[in-house]
Amino acid sequence: MRKTNGSKKQEMKIKLSTLLISFLLSISAGTFLNAQNKIWTVDDCIQYALEKNIQVQKALVSNSIYEENLNLAKSAWYPSLSGSARQNYNWNNITNSTTGSTVFKGTNGVNISASSGMTIYNGSKIRNNVKQSETNYEADKYNTEVIKETVSLNVLNAYLQVLYAEELVKNSQDQISSLEEQLNLASERLKLGAIANSDYLQVKSQLATEKQTLATSQSQLAINRITLMQIMEFTITNDFQIEHPNLDSLINQKRTPDPVEIYQTALGIKPEVKNAELAKKSSQIGIDLAKASHYPNISLNSGVSTSYSGYQTSYQTSYQPGSSFASQLSRNISPAIGLSASIPIYLNRQVRTGVAIATLNENNAELNEFNTKDVLRKAIEQSCQDVISSQIEYEAGAEAYQAVKESYDVASEKYNQGIMSSVDFLIQKTTFISTESIFLQSKYKLIFSYKVLDFYSGLPLSFGKNNK
Repeated sequence: MRKTNGSKKQEMKIKLSTLLISFLLSISAGTFLNAQNKIWTVDDCIQYALEKNIQVQKALVSNSIYEENLNLAKSAWYPSLSGSARQNYNWNNITNSTTGSTVFKGTNGVNISASSGMTIYNGSKIRNNVKQSETNYEADKYNTEVIKETVSLNVLNAYLQVLYAEELVKNSQDQISSLEEQLNLASERLKLGAIANSDYLQVKSQLATEKQTLATSQSQLAINRITLMQIMEFTITNDFQIEHPNLDSLINQKRTPDPVEIYQTALGIKPEVKNAELAKKSSQIGIDLAKASHYPNISLNSGVSTSYSGYQTSYQTSYQPGSSFASQLSRNISPAIGLSASIPIYLNRQVRTGVAIATLNENNAELNEFNTKDVLRKAIEQSCQDVISSQIEYEAGAEAYQAVKESYDVASEKYNQGIMSSVDFLIQKTTFISTESIFLQSKYKLIFSYKVLDFYSGLPLSFGKNNK
C-alpha cells in the first residue's frame, strides 16, 4: 500500500522527535556521568557550597533588598506625579418654573486631575537618607562576605577531616595485610611446633582487633564524607570523591607568626571589620536624620484639573449635555501651583527622643565595632599560638613516630626470624599503631592551623596546584 503525504509527514515528525529526545538524553547522561566521575578539589567544594548554601543565598537576597531601599531613597530627589479621574451620577426632582411641573433629572459629571509635588527643603533628610542607604547597602555586602568566609572555613575543615579519615583507613588496611602475613607465618610455626598455640591466638586476636579498627575507621570516613557533602548542600552519593593533594609542602614550615602584624593586616581586609565600621557610620548619619526633624519642611506643589457635566431626565431618552465633552474639558482646565511649609513647633518630645535614641544607637555601634575587632584580635592570637603548638606537637610526633617505627622494624625482623615471641612483638606493634595515629592527627591539625592563619592574612584557602 502506498503511503499518503499525511502519513509521511507524521512519520517524519516522529523520527525528528525521536532524534531530539535521544540527543537531549545523551547530553543529560553525559552531564550526569561527568558529575559522578568528578574529582573534587577543595576549591571546587568551596565554590559549590557558596553557590548552594542557604545562608549565602539568603544573604544575597538581603543585599538585593538593601539595594532596592537605596534606589527608593535616591528617587526622593525627583518630583512625584499622580493623576485621578472620577465619574459621578446624581438624580433629584427639579420643578420647572414656567410650567410648574416636576421632573426627576439625572446629572452626569466627570472630573480629571493631575498633581505633582517636590520637596525643596527638609533639613537634608533626603541627602542623609541616601547616604545612610548607601552605607547600609555596602555594610550588608560585607556581611554576605562574612557568611561566605564562614562557609569556606567549614568546608576546608570537613575536607581535611575526610583526608584524615582516608589515611586512617589506609593505615588500618596496611596493618591488616601485615597481620595476615604474620598470622600465616604463625600458623606454619604452630604446625612445626615452634610456637605455642597461645602465641598463634595472640596474633589472630590482634588481627580481629585491627579489622574492628578498620570498620570503625571506614564508618568515620563515611560520616566525614556525608558531613562534607551536607555542608556543600550536595546530594549524598557514594560516587563523591575528593582530590588527594600533596600536602608535604605544607608540613612544618617552622612559622613564627606575629599576632600584631597579622591583626593589622586583618583590620584592613576582613569583612566583619568593614561591616562594623560601616554600621557605625550609618548610626552617625542616623543622628543627622533625627536632628533634621527640628527644621521646617518646604514643598512645591502643582496640579491641573478639568471637569465635564451633563444631565438626563427619567422621562427622556435623549441625552442633553450642556455642551460637548471635549469643549467642556478644554474650557474647564484649572492649573494650580503653590508652596507649602510645615514648621515643627511642639511634637510631644518626638524629635528630642529621636535624637537621643539615634545617639544611643551610635554608642551601641561603636561598642559593636570595638567588640568585633577585639574578637578578631583574640582569634588571631589564638590562631598564632595554635600554629606554634601544632608545630611543636608535630615535631614531637614525627620524632616519636620515627623512633617507634625503627623499633617496630627491628621487632618485625626478629619476629620473622623466630627470635621474638608473639606477645612481645604485638606489644611493639600496638605501640607503633598508636604512635602512628597520634602523628597523623598532629599532621592534619598543623595543616588546618596553617590554613586558619592564612585565612586571617588574606591568603586563599586552597592547597594550590598540588599533585594527587
